[in-house]
Amino acid sequence: MKKLFILVCCSLIFLTGCGNTSYFQSADNSLDDQADSFDNPNKDETAKEETEPVSETIFVQVAGAVNRPGVYELPFDSRVFVAIDEAGGLLQTADDSDLNLAELLSDGQKIYVYTKVERQEAKELELTQSRTADGLTNINTASLSELCKLPGIGESKANLIITYREENGDFENIEDIKKVSGIGDGIYNQINSLIKTN
Repeated sequence: MKKLFILVCCSLIFLTGCGNTSYFQSADNSLDDQADSFDNPNKDETAKEETEPVSETIFVQVAGAVNRPGVYELPFDSRVFVAIDEAGGLLQTADDSDLNLAELLSDGQKIYVYTKVERQEAKELELTQSRTADGLTNINTASLSELCKLPGIGESKANLIITYREENGDFENIEDIKKVSGIGDGIYNQINSLIKTN
């Protein structure tokens, strides 16, 4: 009888385990871990990716009207003004009107600072392209050289057109060009299909 009692006690101890976790709970946990590995085979790789450090620096190129053009390594959250400072600041000829100095930089970005002359040339080119897009000369915005390209309009008449604009404002319609001294029906009939007012 004593042997039976000891055997039952030993069996209970074995089944319940000696610590907080029984043999069966350990086995269950082991099975859960195996199930997780089947559900997410990339679990270890994902964990590695999450722990990979994000680069703390970026590289940006600063060119144009700055004292020291070049490529600079900067903290990843830097702004445009920091890059320009690193490049020695702006030249006196620089035009920073189109720069957003507070813009957040990104890796590989290029910042180009135009000179005032370059900016003016770019504006004039843009204006010329917009004027000639339809092949017509806008008599309210055309330059002296553009007006001289019209038949019957020499430099003196082109100057008179510009003077008229400055004194009286824009032409409301193309026929108003006949209000300019020296431009009558004959010249108007030559140019009316080549000009516009807007």
